[in-house]
Amino acid sequence: MPKATSEKFSRAHQPAAKKKDNASSSSAMTNPIFNTARFGQHILKNPTTAQKIVDAANLKPTDKVLEVGPGTGNLTVKILEQAKHVTAIEMDPRMAAEVLKRVQGTPMQRSLSVTIGDFIKVDPLPYFDVCISNTPYQISSPLIFKLLSHRPLFRIAILMFQREFALRLVARPGTALWSRLSANVQLYAQTSLILSVPRSDFRPPPQVESSIIRLVPLDPPPPVKFEEFDGLNRILFSRPNKTVRGNFQAKGVMKMLDANRKTWGALQVQEGKMDVDLEKPIAQVVDEVLEELGQTENRAAKMDVDDLLK
Repeated sequence: MPKATSEKFSRAHQPAAKKKDNASSSSAMTNPIFNTARFGQHILKNPTTAQKIVDAANLKPTDKVLEVGPGTGNLTVKILEQAKHVTAIEMDPRMAAEVLKRVQGTPMQRSLSVTIGDFIKVDPLPYFDVCISNTPYQISSPLIFKLLSHRPLFRIAILMFQREFALRLVARPGTALWSRLSANVQLYAQTSLILSVPRSDFRPPPQVESSIIRLVPLDPPPPVKFEEFDGLNRILFSRPNKTVRGNFQAKGVMKMLDANRKTWGALQVQEGKMDVDLEKPIAQVVDEVLEELGQTENRAAKMDVDDLLK
C-alpha cells in the first residue's frame, strides 16, 4: 500500500514573519480564533474560491464527503449545501468548535460530524465518496498517500497544496518537475491542476502560493506492490538524467540488489515454489533484463509510468 514519501514541504506551514511595528499587525492576527500558528493553518476566506473548490468536486446529493482541515467552516457549509453528509477532521479544538457553531440550530447540523485529531493518525477513516482538503502543507505527502491507500476507493479528491508540491503531482515525463513523487502518485491516480490560489485568499496569508488539484484514483488499481515500485524509483530518480543502467551501477545499488535477490531466492526455495539460480552475477542479470526491455539507455526524467512498470 502507498506510504508517505520522505519529502517534506513545511515552508508554507510557517506563520508569516512578525513585524516589529505593532501598528502594522492585521486585525486577523489579533483575533485568537485566527491565531493558528500552532497548527500551521491558514483559513480560506475568499467565498468565490471556496465555491470553485466545491464545484470542482461535482458533488451528488447522495455523497458522503471527508473534509480535512475545515478551519472555521467556510468550505464546510458550502459542501453541506450539496452533499448528504460531511465528516470533518480538524486538529485544532477551537476550529472544531467554530465549525459546529456555524451549523448549530440549522438543518445542516444533523449532516455534519466533526472529529478532533490528526488526520494522519485517524484509523480507520470513515467511508467517503469525495475528499476535500485544505490542510497544513507539512502533511501534504502523508495525506495524499494515505488517501491512495484507502479502501474502498473514493470517487474524487479536491486537494489544496503548496504550489510547488501541486505542480510536481501533475508533472509529466520530460518536464523539469517530473520526479519520484510524480510517478508514485500517478501510478495510482489521474491528477490535474484546477486552480491557483493567491496568498491573499487566506487569513493569515501564507508565505507561498497555493494550488488545487483534482485526484481521481485508478479503478482497479495496478497489481503492483507500492514498496517495490517506490524502491525502483528511489534508484532511478536519484539521478533522473542519468541512464537507467548507470543508476543501477551506482555504488551500493548492486550490493543491495544482490542481498535482496538472495533473500528472495531463499524464501522461494523454502516454500518449494521453484529452483533459483543465484550463481549468475547480479550485474549480469540486471544488464540482461534492461537489454531485453530496451530500457538500458533510457532515463527516468523521460520515462512514464508504463516505462517504469516494465
